[in-house]
Order: sequence, then C-alpha cells, then structure tokens
Amino acid sequence: MSVKANRAAVGATVSRARMYEVIRSPLITEKTTNGSEHGQVTFRVASDATKPEIKQAVEGLFKVKVKAINTVTVKGKKKIFRGRPGVRSDWKKAIVSLVEGHKIDVTTGL
Repeated sequence: MSVKANRAAVGATVSRARMYEVIRSPLITEKTTNGSEHGQVTFRVASDATKPEIKQAVEGLFKVKVKAINTVTVKGKKKIFRGRPGVRSDWKKAIVSLVEGHKIDVTTGL
C-alpha cells in the first residue's frame, strides 16, 4: 500500500495547502449546469487526488457536507498544432453531490 493510500485509509486530515492543490477550478458547461439543479457541483481536480482527499477539500474550503463523489479521468484529444500532431494532457474531474440543503455558488470564488 502506498503512502498516499495509507494516509487516506487512516483518515488523516488534508492540509490547507493540499486542499488548494486538489481543487483546481470549477467546471462550467451546459451539462454541469444541469447537474447543479440536482445538488451537484463539478470541479477540475489534481490527477493524483483521491476521493477522500477531494471530499475533505470541498468540505474544508466551501463549508458544506458532501454526500458522494464520482471521478472521471478525461483522456486528452489528439490535435494538430501548426501542422504537427500533438496530444492534449489527460485531466481528472470530480462530480460532487452535496447533502440536501447545501449548495456552492461557483461564480463567487473562494
């Protein structure tokens, strides 16, 4: 078991600096806006972030209770840049379901 997995399994708290590293930015698309009507908020997160880390970061930074977290690793697209093929980086997003009555206004920032 790796050190990070062991830390998450024990339930150690995440430092404030790590919380800011884990949550990169809110994701604002038509699909995520529809999710916000059902108490969900979507964030771009660090690729090495675990679900317990994401939960602690959201609860610590936004002062809300998290019901569930789903994570998706989005694969980078193949693109052509100035006639040369390239690949965009892979990234990770987290769909955070909040407890009834809690909400996050992503337009205001931290």
